[in-house]
Amino acid sequence: MKQLLASLLVLSAAPFPMLAQCSDSDKKALEAFDKAWSEATTSGNRAQLQTILADDFASATPTGTVNKAATIDGAVATAERTRANPQSASRTIYDNYVITCTPVVGTVTHRNTIMTTVNGKEQTTYSRSVHVMEKRAGRWQVVSNAGHPLTDAQIVLYLENDWNDAIKKHDAAWIERNYADDATDVSSRTGALMSKAAAIADARNDKSVVESIEFIEANARVDGNTAVVTGIFRDRGRDDSGKPYERRVRFTDTWIKRDGRWQVWATQGLVMP
Repeated sequence: MKQLLASLLVLSAAPFPMLAQCSDSDKKALEAFDKAWSEATTSGNRAQLQTILADDFASATPTGTVNKAATIDGAVATAERTRANPQSASRTIYDNYVITCTPVVGTVTHRNTIMTTVNGKEQTTYSRSVHVMEKRAGRWQVVSNAGHPLTDAQIVLYLENDWNDAIKKHDAAWIERNYADDATDVSSRTGALMSKAAAIADARNDKSVVESIEFIEANARVDGNTAVVTGIFRDRGRDDSGKPYERRVRFTDTWIKRDGRWQVWATQGLVMP
């Protein structure tokens, strides 16, 4: 997964070799600006969008390039349809930001997780967006936008990274949402075979502190509605008794696509010498 994210960073930065000058505060400001743009688009705030989008704004879509006026009209129309029929509204989460900038030019890329309800069941789709922004007359404006859907292999690799974050936080809710009901989990710590319920309880009861997790050699293979991810993760921290540990685990994770989203079906890890 780290290799995937590194590749995305290289691809995002490649057309702009001079953009490695961002401070952390610059990046936070651009991320906040990007999220304000998203909120204005969702609410159909025409006045705010007029300010956020540059007059020469262009958005690349599968059917061609869309200008500022058409983009704003489309956002307003979508927001009006959503207000008239709120049960059909989708919810989007923006994360995995990669930001580079100079004082006057910035690129922002992020993952989009889009959740909709179809026939009473939640379905999830993923894409990645790339935005180019310029500071004009002292304020940031968006000058171009492009995006693409993620492949199934990319999706499960991103989900593996989300899983890492859940492990560090002992986030039992992530397991409850993302494990299939008939999932099996072979613990790399104890060798125990756990059901979904047992894996949730294990996350809640785990008192260890995970300081870092790193993926290497991650590989995803997809066949229809089944995906297999193999690799090595290295984690470091303190166990339940406070004793420091560091280990490498060779893992195999099997994912299944059900109800329109990828779910963990089976996972097993082996501690390496």
